[in-house]
Amino acid sequence: MTAPVASAGMLIRRPVAEVFKAFVDPDVTARFWFSQGGGPLEPGARVRWTWAMYGMGTDVVVKAVEPGRRILIDWDVDSDPTEVEWTFEARGSGTWVEVFNRGFPGARDEQVAKALDSTGGFALVLAGAKIWLEQGIDPRFVVDRHPDARVAGWDAS
Repeated sequence: MTAPVASAGMLIRRPVAEVFKAFVDPDVTARFWFSQGGGPLEPGARVRWTWAMYGMGTDVVVKAVEPGRRILIDWDVDSDPTEVEWTFEARGSGTWVEVFNRGFPGARDEQVAKALDSTGGFALVLAGAKIWLEQGIDPRFVVDRHPDARVAGWDAS
């Protein structure tokens, strides 16, 4: 029996270089995913991603960056490490982006639950990236995903 893998994909109607940059440049990524990134994704870098609205963050280690093609990281390296891979493929004037999250620890039912949760989360991230890159609208998906878990006093406006 193979281990579960979370996956999500989305066509983003922007050029590959622009879509790729949105995931390696934390100033762009913060428009649709986390609230702050500790630096660009570069091979060998250890970067802190923060979601201030939830009072949490995680460290990632960048394993590979192939400009315009692929990003590979280890996610939650200090608590519950898994591997996350983004692939980028030109489709006409747009970009097909896929995300794969694998290596979930625990018993089989825990792995499946984590993979399902991750699939939903990455689908929201890709949808948010699509709306931001195509329309310039902050979709607020991540902010609004868990409104009861927001840090008290955090300004949602």
